[in-house]
Amino acid sequence: MGWFNKGQSAVLGIDISSAAVKLLELSKSGSRYRVESYSVTSLPQDAVVDKNIANIDAISNAIKKAVKQSGAKNKQACVAVAGSSVMTKVISMPSSLTEDEMEEQILVEADQYVPYSLDEVNLDFDIQGESENNPEMVDVMLAASRRENVEDRVEALEKAGLKAKIVDVEAFAMENAFALLADQLPNSTEGQTVAIADIGATMSTLNVIHDFRTVYTREQGFGGKQLTGEIQRRYGLSFEEAGLAKRQGGLPDNYIVDVLEPFKKAMVQQIARSLQFFVSSSANRGVDSIILAGGCSSIVGLEKLVEQELGIPAYVANPFINMALSNKVKPQNLSNDAPSMMIACGLALRSFD
Repeated sequence: MGWFNKGQSAVLGIDISSAAVKLLELSKSGSRYRVESYSVTSLPQDAVVDKNIANIDAISNAIKKAVKQSGAKNKQACVAVAGSSVMTKVISMPSSLTEDEMEEQILVEADQYVPYSLDEVNLDFDIQGESENNPEMVDVMLAASRRENVEDRVEALEKAGLKAKIVDVEAFAMENAFALLADQLPNSTEGQTVAIADIGATMSTLNVIHDFRTVYTREQGFGGKQLTGEIQRRYGLSFEEAGLAKRQGGLPDNYIVDVLEPFKKAMVQQIARSLQFFVSSSANRGVDSIILAGGCSSIVGLEKLVEQELGIPAYVANPFINMALSNKVKPQNLSNDAPSMMIACGLALRSFD
């Protein structure tokens, strides 16, 4: 199973999150990308628990539905496993080795780096380039994940009639999609440290990227389901009704002051806490700007609140700003979903490695 496969033909990016399956298909003409098809299909409440697949059938049904809705014809897909279920380590190896020799040596040495028995894991590696301290060595990124994390995703795709061409890691997909956003930030991101706060339904992930490389990732159990739960409790609605009301409006006048504003404040506190962990772990490197991604980032005024509270410029992610759209894609829908499509976008970009 190649995670870092190079030179792929087109793949569908399929992001399986805790609340939805997000599908995206891109094409490229010259240097410009085009969104060929996309869709977001919601998942039943317990299909994914703590980023682990708990109900393969529910997920394969959602993937089937997403493929049908989007009109995508491609059968090759790229999915990702969560950062928390992947162990990555950068090791230095002599640059004189061929890739096959490296692979042999990594398999011999992997026992030292991987905390599980090697029969239980999927391993892959990617040559990152010359080592900083020694030009005769190269840095090699080793990634290992327990087999079931990979196999459950592969099986869900197969049951939906798709083939897993690549299994990626969410943090790498986010890094891939970040390259599209870099041009949208007012200052050059070269040499800059940018944090991406991805706030989904049940998980918040902070990815810190320095010079286009991920240097830090942290996941926390916090997300939009907390807001849905609060709406449900306060207004006596079912979980489904609360989710619908959250998206479409129609809640009583006190909703914004009593429910939404406290949730926004709690979200900013989560981001601040994750940033503190990063700063204390990285010899006090600060963050130059924050990009807000995930479904919760489209809550109106969140970026202003982040700027006010943290004193760092904040932007809402939209990887599609400079892309053309096929006539199958409704611009308004895509624009609404854009912040939560970052991982799907990073996966779809693997078509052009």
